[in-house]
Amino acid sequence: MSALSVVAAALQVVGVLAVAPLVVGGMRQVRARLEGRAGGGIGQPWRDLRKQLRKQQITPTGTTLVFALAPAVLAGSTLLIAAIVPIIALGSPLDPVADLFGVVGLLFLGTVALTLAGLDTGTAFGGMGSSREITIAALVEPTILLAVFALSVPGHSANLAAIVSGTARNPGQVLTPGSLLALVALVIVIIAEAGRLPVDNPTTHLELTMIHEAMVLEYAGPKLALVEWASAMRLTVMLALIANLFLPWGIAGAHPTVFAVLLGIVAVTVKVVALASLLAAGEVFIAKLRLFRVPELLAGSFLLALLAVTASYFLAAAPV
Repeated sequence: MSALSVVAAALQVVGVLAVAPLVVGGMRQVRARLEGRAGGGIGQPWRDLRKQLRKQQITPTGTTLVFALAPAVLAGSTLLIAAIVPIIALGSPLDPVADLFGVVGLLFLGTVALTLAGLDTGTAFGGMGSSREITIAALVEPTILLAVFALSVPGHSANLAAIVSGTARNPGQVLTPGSLLALVALVIVIIAEAGRLPVDNPTTHLELTMIHEAMVLEYAGPKLALVEWASAMRLTVMLALIANLFLPWGIAGAHPTVFAVLLGIVAVTVKVVALASLLAAGEVFIAKLRLFRVPELLAGSFLLALLAVTASYFLAAAPV
C-alpha cells in the first residue's frame, strides 16, 4: 500500500460527495432533452440541496432518535462503501474488508435505517412506503450477493479488488454467460435500489405509487437534504461499481503513479456518465410498473443471478 493509494481512496469519497448531485442533475437533463424540455441544468440538485440546508429543521411530534439518526446512517454507510469499493485505484487501506458481503451489508444498513425512520413517524404514508421498500430490499440484496458471487467464481475470491484486477487481466471473462447474466441482474437491482423507473418514480408524489418518497415525506430542511444527497451518492457508487466490475480498464493499480490516479479519475467519470446517460435515456421510453408487478421483475433478476452462479461454476469446472 502506497501513499498515493491512500490519496486515491480519499479522492473516491470526496469525489462521490461532490459529483453525486451532478450525476442526478445530468440524468434529469438527459431526460428533459429527450422529452423536448429545456431542463434545469445539471447543477439544479446542488441548488436544491443548498436551499434545503438553509431551511428550518422541523421534526414531527412523537418521533424518536431513529428518525433523527436515519439520514446520518444512510449517508455514513454510503460514504463507507465509497471508500471500500475500488473506484479510482486498487490497493486502498480498506481493500482487505472490501468483499461483497460487506458492501451488501452496508447497502442494507442504509435501507433499514430509512425504513425504520418511515415507520417511526407513525403516519400511514411512512408505514406504506417502508413496507414497500423492505419488500423490494428482501429481493434486491440476495440478488446483488448472487450476481457479484458469480463474478467472484473465476477468481476464487469475494474481494472486490481481486475481482476487478482479475477482470482487467483476463478481459474475456466479461463475455462469458455467467458474467452477462450477472450484468443484467445487477442492472435491474441497481434500478430498484436507486428508486428509478420502472420500479419507482423519483419525481412523483402520488401517494398510491410512491415508495422512497413516502418514507421521507416527513423530513424537511437539512435532514431532507442529507437524505437526498445520500440517495444520489448511492446511485453514483453503484454505477461506478458496476462499471469497474465489467469495464475495469483505466483503474489504477495497487501501487499507482500520479498519472495513473488521474487516468483512473477520468476513466471512472466517463464510465459513470455513460451509464447514467443510458439509464436516463431508457427511463424516457418505459413506464412505471404497477406495484404488484415489481416483485415479479425482481424475482426474475434473482433467477438471472442464480443462473449466473450456476453458469460460472459449470465453466470453472469445465476442462480447458
